[in-house]
Amino acid sequence: MERYHRGSLDVQERVGVREAAEHVGRAIGADIKDVAARFLTEQPHLVVGAGDGEGRLWASLIAGAPGFVRATARDRIAVLGGPPVGDPLAEALALAGAPVGTIALDPRTRRRMRLNGALDVAPGGFAVRARRVFANCPKYLQRRQPVERVLDGPGVLRRGPALVPDQERAVRAADTFFVATTDGADGVDASHRGGMPGFVEVLSPTELAWPDYPGNAMFLTLGNLAADERAGLLFPDWEGGGVLQLSGRARTEFGADGERLVRFTVDAVVEALHPGRLRWSGPEYSPANPPPPAHRGSTTR
Repeated sequence: MERYHRGSLDVQERVGVREAAEHVGRAIGADIKDVAARFLTEQPHLVVGAGDGEGRLWASLIAGAPGFVRATARDRIAVLGGPPVGDPLAEALALAGAPVGTIALDPRTRRRMRLNGALDVAPGGFAVRARRVFANCPKYLQRRQPVERVLDGPGVLRRGPALVPDQERAVRAADTFFVATTDGADGVDASHRGGMPGFVEVLSPTELAWPDYPGNAMFLTLGNLAADERAGLLFPDWEGGGVLQLSGRARTEFGADGERLVRFTVDAVVEALHPGRLRWSGPEYSPANPPPPAHRGSTTR
């Protein structure tokens, strides 16, 4: 099994973690172990990354009663339901064979699991044939508890090519977001980024920046961006249950001191408050969170 493509290998070598990445990469497999299968059945939501019909990449949040995601074979998961009406991936997740990345993240336990593969059409939802399955450490994950499921909601509230002021404020206040990336060929990955509020900076209505904190040394996300700059971001409003989805392009800047900064250019924005959303408590911040980065000169109000 090929664990890394050239983009990830190049970043690993540039940062000097190639040996560590090879060791950590042994945890990547193509089968869903029993403990992972149990974890999936306990989850009330799943983040899915994929491309739409226009070539843009998006990350979407699918919610349901625990058990709506389950392993049906050692290399296959089934998802009951799908993205809500109006979601950018509502139609894309009906295309058999399309590459898909998923991440199940449980704020209650600060555990997460990633499963990437190919889409299968399934009755009442969709399925994913696993290509890569692995767990991540709890670093930068904020702990939260579920409060309630809200059955009603207006759905999509706003679409546009850039952030409006209240969306900018939501991004600045975020302590968590998800990012979908692709290797440009047959793979999509969905990953998590976390930190103290302010770790994502709004430089303008169409440009964001965030530091790339030390992680598992795999560099799957930055490796994908080295191969294909398309990316999709998902900012959940944990307490209200809403979502802010951005599609655009991202690039990584490598500093002489070893620090890394990702800059994201916004192409499209979708803000929604979907029915069936789950509301969570306020955060218990991860002890691994660094302080937010120094101000980089935002040009917005």
